[in-house]
Amino acid sequence: MKPYIAEIPRLLRLCGPIMVAQVAQTTMSFVDTLMAGQVSATDLAAVAVATSFWLPLILLVQGVIMALTPIISQLNGARRHGEVAGAVHQGFWLTILVTIPAMLALYYSPQALHWMDVEPLLAEKTTGYLHGILWGMPGYALYQVLRNFSEGLSHTLPTMVIGFIGLAINVPANYILIHGKLGMPALGGVGCGYASALVFWAMLVAMVIYTRRSPLLHSFNVFTRLSSPDWPRIGRLFRLGFPIAMAIFCEVTLFTVVALLLAPFGSEVVAGHQIAINFSSMIFMIPLSLGMAMTIRVGHSLGENKAEQARMISIAGIVFGCLVAILTALMTVWGRHWIGALYTDNTAVLDLAAGLLLLASFYQISDSAQVIAAAALRGYKDTQTIFYITFVAYWLCGLPAGMVLGLTDWLVPAMGPHGFWIGFLIGLSVAALMLIWRLRVIYVRVEHRHRAGLPLVDGL
Repeated sequence: MKPYIAEIPRLLRLCGPIMVAQVAQTTMSFVDTLMAGQVSATDLAAVAVATSFWLPLILLVQGVIMALTPIISQLNGARRHGEVAGAVHQGFWLTILVTIPAMLALYYSPQALHWMDVEPLLAEKTTGYLHGILWGMPGYALYQVLRNFSEGLSHTLPTMVIGFIGLAINVPANYILIHGKLGMPALGGVGCGYASALVFWAMLVAMVIYTRRSPLLHSFNVFTRLSSPDWPRIGRLFRLGFPIAMAIFCEVTLFTVVALLLAPFGSEVVAGHQIAINFSSMIFMIPLSLGMAMTIRVGHSLGENKAEQARMISIAGIVFGCLVAILTALMTVWGRHWIGALYTDNTAVLDLAAGLLLLASFYQISDSAQVIAAAALRGYKDTQTIFYITFVAYWLCGLPAGMVLGLTDWLVPAMGPHGFWIGFLIGLSVAALMLIWRLRVIYVRVEHRHRAGLPLVDGL
């Protein structure tokens, strides 16, 4: 057990800064919501509606770029440092290619508001927010390339520092653009979109400066000479990253669809559901960050041609993540009424939220197992399987089960939101079991390659 236990501090050192950065990014969204809500209910609603449009698109772009992390970590482990800059350059080119259609989709996405018969003022403010944040997408995407470059080298501290820089800029930028200070026009909630765009570019500039000044990152000469597009390598990078993006998209859209299906139950039901989702999302930052650290560690070990160590790291990470999830689940059960009271004093909403948080305590364990197992598979560069499993587990198992339990009397009397949350639990549990099974298959394949004397790293 000693090697497994010894691995935990290494994972924690990597995931700590990542988790803090994720919290900072989540806090930016919270600040946008809070400051827009101080203007008017319409501005608050505009930010919420706009987020449902731009967040899936920007996560799609980010998911494609996430393929760089295992590539760079494997190259670093294999001491093939001369190939790292080229991989980053192809990441830049791919980022440009996927960001352009994403920006076009975001620009025209407000057309859907007219089909949804949204009130004119809300549609106008939502459109303004989307067209504002649109200009920040290239900055955000290029920042993610440099972030993955740094994290692939097991250097996660810049992610944390720059996350706080973004948060520090976001608050005053929101204030100036929302209320029209320093000679700027008062844009209300629309100003949050332009402020976010400014933050994204500021984060990119900070990351470029750090990359050029850091002795570790500067030694890879990423900015010395930009490689021209290498279409076969860009294609391989896209084939590796696109399934990651689609897996993220499947998960994000699942929760969006459930929120829409619950809308006819009334505002109190939606509010209770939102409290449980919001709290679960914050807890999810723990296994998500641990999973990102796992991708780095597994990829680095494979680069060093240490198949058994990669296996040990993935097992240690999954077990440790589940133990942490059990702890957070117990805390959720114990504090579920207090947690709901942080959001509202409405008795009906509190009672519903407490019931859903009880289900969320079980959901956290399955969620932790599946996200960490998927991250380990990314370290092995086995990304297509993640998408297939995610699609089957969420859309063919979890959502249908939730609809049957929540909306029909086929098995039991319709359970409403509780039925959908049981569907979440089913989908996440199926995903966790299938992803862990896939890991076992990968262990065997990699071990066969190792015994045959074949390299475990193929570069880009």
